[in-house]
Amino acid sequence: MINPLSKKTFSAFLFLLFAQFSHAQGYAIHLTLKPFKDAKVYLGYHYGKMKAVADSVILDANSEGVFKGKDKLPGGIYFIVSPRKEILFELLIDQEQQFSVSADTLRLPASIAFTNSPENTTFQNYTTFMGSHGKAISDLQSQYAKAKTKNDSTAIREKIVAINDQVKAERENIEKTSPNSLLAVLLLALKEPVIPPIPKLANGRPDSTFAYRYYKAHYWDYISWTDDRLIRTPILEPKLDHYYKDLVSPQPDSINQDVDHMLLFSRANKDMYKFLMVYFTQKYINPEYMGQDAVFIHLFEKYINAGQADFFTEKYRKFVDDRAYSIMANLIGQPAANLEMTDSSGAVRSLYEVPTNFVLVCFWDPTCSHCKETLPKLDSIYQAKWKYEGLQVYSVMVDGGQENWRNFIRDHNLGDWINVYQTKAQHDVEVAAGRPDYRQLYDVYQTPVLYLLDKEKRIVAKKLTYQQVDEVINLKLKKVNTP
Repeated sequence: MINPLSKKTFSAFLFLLFAQFSHAQGYAIHLTLKPFKDAKVYLGYHYGKMKAVADSVILDANSEGVFKGKDKLPGGIYFIVSPRKEILFELLIDQEQQFSVSADTLRLPASIAFTNSPENTTFQNYTTFMGSHGKAISDLQSQYAKAKTKNDSTAIREKIVAINDQVKAERENIEKTSPNSLLAVLLLALKEPVIPPIPKLANGRPDSTFAYRYYKAHYWDYISWTDDRLIRTPILEPKLDHYYKDLVSPQPDSINQDVDHMLLFSRANKDMYKFLMVYFTQKYINPEYMGQDAVFIHLFEKYINAGQADFFTEKYRKFVDDRAYSIMANLIGQPAANLEMTDSSGAVRSLYEVPTNFVLVCFWDPTCSHCKETLPKLDSIYQAKWKYEGLQVYSVMVDGGQENWRNFIRDHNLGDWINVYQTKAQHDVEVAAGRPDYRQLYDVYQTPVLYLLDKEKRIVAKKLTYQQVDEVINLKLKKVNTP
């Protein structure tokens, strides 16, 4: 199957080329790729979910060229890319890097042939085997959906089971006969834990959590954290995604424990450690779930700021540092930074002097289209419900100008809110004192941004929609009122 590789993707990850695996022999991969002549083709590779370029060559009039270099390429799944930036087919690169491959793009994958690369020949045979058996299973599944009798369904199921058994036997044969090969490592990495019969508890009932606990405990049985070949495949990163989304408790403390475990075991291989550190940093610097930015702060304090991520570029390190110092000030459960700003009458209003059970801090801009849409809806639910539940809105104008601000407040009847902004004089005092401003303290880089604080001004939730704010308030009030 030919997959498109965009020019943007093609050029964006050139920096991922590894050059630290020095060997005198280097690599020389002879390519014959018909019908291309006098055209540039590329040798690419996977890096997690990304794709990068390792080398390129211009094919001659005989459709031939050689990818070559003085240093060996790091092992992984590579691919040949056409002049049109299309991925044509994959190949394995590991210990043996002096071989030939030929193909005719008009007859893929049947025309692909390797010389002096037994592992790639095995890989090609396995790919062909899986293609034919996968099609057979798909055809049988279509027949199963149309089966008219129970006997027909049973017969089709038995055929599917038989084919699956053949696939399993083929994989096990490769794992047994070539246990150290890259192909064997890939097949093992794809294995799922087989859950044994569920045991019974002392009361005679089945252990309802056994399957989950066993699956999680054995999820990484076939992965070596010191085998960096896995990072140059499309296998490892999706497994990490699944593990941290579906198997690890979403609480930061639980995530931190697993993250520390993986980073500890990967220390023996600098490329695997680098891959995992970047993966975890990117995942939790702007997390999918509220509160998990505490994992990023854990990474920053224990590893990054302790000099254990010296491979970060200067630009990326500055980005990480800036985000860390912003997030540190507004972690869930921590006291919110006090704000002392000026309201529409010129009086200074302190956030910490708002005497209500809840405070909704809203950062907004009267010229922001999203704010124009959201704030009237927010006020509607405030007037109908929240103010009777002991909530006050502390509304901070971020940008947009005082005239637009005053007009918006008047036109939308937001007089019940505490509407404030930071004057230039207040900003100058902060700068002179070397104090961080509210944008950093509340991580405000877009609008609107909503924070929900409790009576003691601790952060209950942050960066929510107004609907989510209402859900959190309901949960908090339900907890308080439950005997």
